[in-house]
Amino acid sequence: MKPALLTVDDDPEVLGAIQRDLRDRYAERYRVLRAESGKAALEALAELKKRNEPVALLLADQRMPQMTGVAFLNEAIKLFPDAKRALLTAYADTDAAIRAINDARIHHYLLKPWDPPDQNLYPVLDDLLDDWQAAYRPAFIGLRILSDRWSPKSYALREFLARHQVPFRWLDVERADRDSEVQQAIASIGPDAGSLPLVLFPDGACMSDPATADLADRIGLKLRADSTFFDLIIVGGGPAGLAAGVYAASEGLKTVVVERDAPGGQAGLSSRIENYLGFPSGLSGADLTRRAVIQAQRFGTQILSPQEAVALRVDGAYRYVRISDGSELACHTVLLTTGVQWRKLDVPGVDRLQGAGVYYGAGATEAAACTDEEVFIVGGANSAGQAAMNFSKYARRVIMLVRGESLASSMSRYLIEQIEKTPNIHVEFNSSVAAVHGETRLEAISVRCSTSGEVNTVPACSLFIFIGAQPQTEWLGNLVERDAKGFILSGTDLIRNGKPPTGWPLTRLPGLLETSVPGVFAAGDVRGGSVKRVASGVGEGSIAIQFIHQYLGDR
Repeated sequence: MKPALLTVDDDPEVLGAIQRDLRDRYAERYRVLRAESGKAALEALAELKKRNEPVALLLADQRMPQMTGVAFLNEAIKLFPDAKRALLTAYADTDAAIRAINDARIHHYLLKPWDPPDQNLYPVLDDLLDDWQAAYRPAFIGLRILSDRWSPKSYALREFLARHQVPFRWLDVERADRDSEVQQAIASIGPDAGSLPLVLFPDGACMSDPATADLADRIGLKLRADSTFFDLIIVGGGPAGLAAGVYAASEGLKTVVVERDAPGGQAGLSSRIENYLGFPSGLSGADLTRRAVIQAQRFGTQILSPQEAVALRVDGAYRYVRISDGSELACHTVLLTTGVQWRKLDVPGVDRLQGAGVYYGAGATEAAACTDEEVFIVGGANSAGQAAMNFSKYARRVIMLVRGESLASSMSRYLIEQIEKTPNIHVEFNSSVAAVHGETRLEAISVRCSTSGEVNTVPACSLFIFIGAQPQTEWLGNLVERDAKGFILSGTDLIRNGKPPTGWPLTRLPGLLETSVPGVFAAGDVRGGSVKRVASGVGEGSIAIQFIHQYLGDR
């Protein structure tokens, strides 16, 4: 976005002449704007501030009714303190212009007439604009969230945008006394903006404490399919679902992915995946997700997110998925790739402080906020180790609380070696959280040692929990067989004494990855007996398409 040059004069002829000369010289690098009064100019500046657009130069005539040029520049400083300020004045007013250098902190004054501009206008403005450019740092062009750090609603919005890979900047209101960008954002929205958190848009619009569905609609995420019938509906947009979307659409199947949170699943939150084939330097979960989403969409897969599947039913040869907005999609086949969700930590205080210092998962949006702080991580598997390595770049100290006696049984060796070599990561074995404390935000945690039974309470402001995962398959009701933990059974796990599951209508047995309902398949972490790794999910999602083709061919 080009920075603005704003010229102000009540004389239309003078205003037109100065605007013409400014455009002749600067139009390639700047936007030249005009206003016919100081009041109109201030209104224009307020709108630019609201849209977070930069202003490089203010050039105002001194002799204007209602508001002089000096008075205007004095007010303009409050909105754009870094903009260069110049006064356009007649020779008779040079004394006032000189005084204004001190009183209004203007940077220069120019005499009317300024012809020829190559001699009397451009050299002065060139110097002013060169100085401005030397100190200019382009403003962030994107969404901004204005909130306090400990607001659960704010955390949910930031995590939502991060997982959908929507660029945004978080402005912490607690830093208003030392962060000019926060101060300017607060000034731009006015007293009637609404309650925090506030989402500020590049066009100047503002949403107060928006629901994620409303925000998703506002930023253009796809919530509704272009059709009501598909060859394949994939429920879940993690690695397995995205891989299936790529292969299905590339092989001619009309495919839609329904994802309730954001594409990528738990893998999308991983700060670093270093054992995925083909990426010797590793890649982030966000990067893997971005690549996979683009690849799936390139072949024609539709991705609805955030949109939750709430029911599955079968009617003859067709399967129907009802989603949370009340609509229903029909298809020939369904692939369930809903993955798993973090298991809840069942100790006093956790639910009350979730999102206010207590977090599940990697906390991608929180790492930088923990600079020079102590961070506690609960868990000893790969996800916890990857998070510890990520937080160690920002935090003063990372303390891992591990229930077991070592990391060897639950974490990859390469990750254990990295943790051992990182001086600000400390691992406490035989340790678990007994309680968390705080009223509106986390203030302390109680840690129990399993060997001594001793419980110590220590100060804490950030606790990230990685204690295993469980499927969320209750929405399927009794339609699809699951094991005692809720994982979906498929293939040979459904066959007992050589017989298919109860109610199986076909003469053949269920195929690999096929559930107890013909034409409904499962892949990835949600499937019972699957290997809980990103590569395994991608592999299962890919090969599931072969069995779906076989099913469609048999029909």
